[in-house]
Amino acid sequence: MVLNGLGEMNAIERTRAELAEKHGVEVLYNGADMTKPDQIIDMVRAAKAEFGELDILINNAGVQHVAPVEDFPTEKWDQIIAINLTSAFHAIKAAVPIMKAQGRGRIVNIASAHGLVASPFKSAYVAAKHGIMGLTKTVGLEVAQHGITCNAICPGFVKTPLVEAQIADQARARGISEEAVMKDVILASQPTKQFVTFDQLSGMLLYLVSDAGASANGSAFQIDGGWTAQ
Repeated sequence: MVLNGLGEMNAIERTRAELAEKHGVEVLYNGADMTKPDQIIDMVRAAKAEFGELDILINNAGVQHVAPVEDFPTEKWDQIIAINLTSAFHAIKAAVPIMKAQGRGRIVNIASAHGLVASPFKSAYVAAKHGIMGLTKTVGLEVAQHGITCNAICPGFVKTPLVEAQIADQARARGISEEAVMKDVILASQPTKQFVTFDQLSGMLLYLVSDAGASANGSAFQIDGGWTAQ
């Protein structure tokens, strides 16, 4: 397994070591910059070189910025599109030839409910996640006869550090409690009024990469508490 992501290096190393010990597998960390195509391609190729095969690719890189479109900083737009959308393209482009040669592979893109619907003030994020959906469908069609699948998971709000920061910021800006922000602002679109859990997300992911998910291809799988049913 090869991990990638931002964070404090001691925390990354703890996560890497815990995964290796719990599952009895070799786990490596690669710090490729998701805005740098060459680094993304090198990371995919390094995984193949280290382990001899590439069975699963999960694209989960994401950042956020909230502002009205007329005030949206161009540099933030470019960054979000690069990390949330273009990085997945480069990883898939590098992975598909390897998977075709193997005759098998699973690609899962972590999209969002915002890949299916929109919210105001999130133009770059919503555009990127809609782009992920188009990429997922196109790649799914292209690899369908090669033992490869490409699908997207579209979660509602998961209580990640990114979301937790938004909760605190919204509470300060609105002058209300964090509990009120979670119920009346963050989870307003989710009829269950509950965050999607990591176990729920990982359960769907495990299905998609398993043999049971072999006929799921080019599709969106919502885990959003009913958000997109409205």
